[in-house]
Amino acid sequence: SSSSAESLDRLYPAVGSTKPPRKRTTSQCKSEPPLLRTSKRTIYTAGRPPWYNEHGTQSKEAFVIGLGGGSASGKTTVATMIIEALDVPWVVLLSMDSFYKVLTKQQQEQAASNDFNFDHPDAFDFDLIIATLKKLKQGKSVKIPIYDFTTHSRKKEWKTLYGANVIIFEGIMAFADKELLKLLDLKIFVDTDSDIRLVRRLRRDISERGRDIEGVIKQYNKFVKPAFDQYIQPTMRLADIVVPRGSGNTVAIDLIVQHVHSQLEERELSVRAALASAHQCHPLPQTLSVLKSTPQVRGMHTIIRNKETSRDEFIFYSKRLMRLLIEHALSLLPFQSCTVQTPQGQDYEGRTYSGKQITGVSILRAGETMEPALRAVCKDVRIGTILIQTNCNTGEPELHYLRLPKDISEDHVILMDCTVSTGAAAMMAVRVLLDHDVPEDKIFLLSLLMAEMGVHSVAYAFPRVKIITTAVDKKVNDLFRIIPGIGNFGDRYFGTDAPPDWSDDEDALST
Repeated sequence: SSSSAESLDRLYPAVGSTKPPRKRTTSQCKSEPPLLRTSKRTIYTAGRPPWYNEHGTQSKEAFVIGLGGGSASGKTTVATMIIEALDVPWVVLLSMDSFYKVLTKQQQEQAASNDFNFDHPDAFDFDLIIATLKKLKQGKSVKIPIYDFTTHSRKKEWKTLYGANVIIFEGIMAFADKELLKLLDLKIFVDTDSDIRLVRRLRRDISERGRDIEGVIKQYNKFVKPAFDQYIQPTMRLADIVVPRGSGNTVAIDLIVQHVHSQLEERELSVRAALASAHQCHPLPQTLSVLKSTPQVRGMHTIIRNKETSRDEFIFYSKRLMRLLIEHALSLLPFQSCTVQTPQGQDYEGRTYSGKQITGVSILRAGETMEPALRAVCKDVRIGTILIQTNCNTGEPELHYLRLPKDISEDHVILMDCTVSTGAAAMMAVRVLLDHDVPEDKIFLLSLLMAEMGVHSVAYAFPRVKIITTAVDKKVNDLFRIIPGIGNFGDRYFGTDAPPDWSDDEDALST
């Protein structure tokens, strides 16, 4: 049919050219996966290293693995085995099943009687798949539709994916679109015997999707098997690797894991070293706003910088400075003229905040100490958190956890940390906000104390981010400590002791 011909035309032509030889890979030592499984979710306990350079722009894309094969061939099981064997954090599994098109009323009726062909390329929203994969590959946050196989419709809820170093995209039509194929760095076809696939499909559709055995067999014979022969099996020639027997082929999976590891090693970055040598001999940027050094402010700095100051006094005067800092930052928000009527019946020409909402985001752990001051002056403010820690072996900041309010892209965001030395953690936090579509000029970076290096690093990478602090110190020593500095703010505030090689900057280890 013409429809079949058009769908087949989406495929790449047969691969005739010889492929370049693959680089040899070395086996990786296997350790426990960096996962903390709870009753409700899985937390990746290892951090995501920088995915951008000193300019703040993405310098490495996520590695995308395409996983194709027939229905119930074991693609999801193979994907799970690859994730566990990779032993790297920030791996995303994206299923093509989430991207079925929204059905019309007539198509809904056909689906209810097992007369709608879900195994045809036209059943999938390839435009949305491609747009989603492109954003994920660029390191951005994406919303994934949730498909209900019982009602054959998309749910109102969406799920959010972010921070992928490796993306595994699996689906029966994973190789059935030219533009989609361009986004795949490695293509794997899972080849499983048709009888095994039929048995698996019967078990899945009856137990998980509420179907009856007659309907499953009818759909298999009418749509699934013909679609496999016409659209899916021909794409096997496009695969870089064919995995016979699916999850039972552990040798093939080990080879895949070795190859992915070698690709990730080639993409490693060193951001902190670049920050230490780049764009530091310049005047302080115009985006920097420093709280006026009044005798009161100078006096509070004298107290919190003094190593003899007790913890109680350190906390008390730090809180006072935080309140002044946040009040100063709020004065830099956009305001518009408005007229109100006083109780005396007179007009008053005033000002009102012209944005939609203000959201605070703290960089854990020290940044959360600024949250009470923000809540005290902003009614109903929303709070998000980002956990960034320094890797002791590489010296690079790593993203471990984030929780951001819904629709944060429409807000002015006050990003809070108590000290900024090199700016490495602050840059990572800003990059996270940008990846969630927060406009750069709506980000306010607040810190009690900053080093000139950190100011330059952030301003150079993100020239429209407003940087606000109570003081700027000139130097950072070889251990990336601010000189003269304030010490390790988190340890002094929370009363914890730091190992001797910890730095006192904004992204020191905090557990």
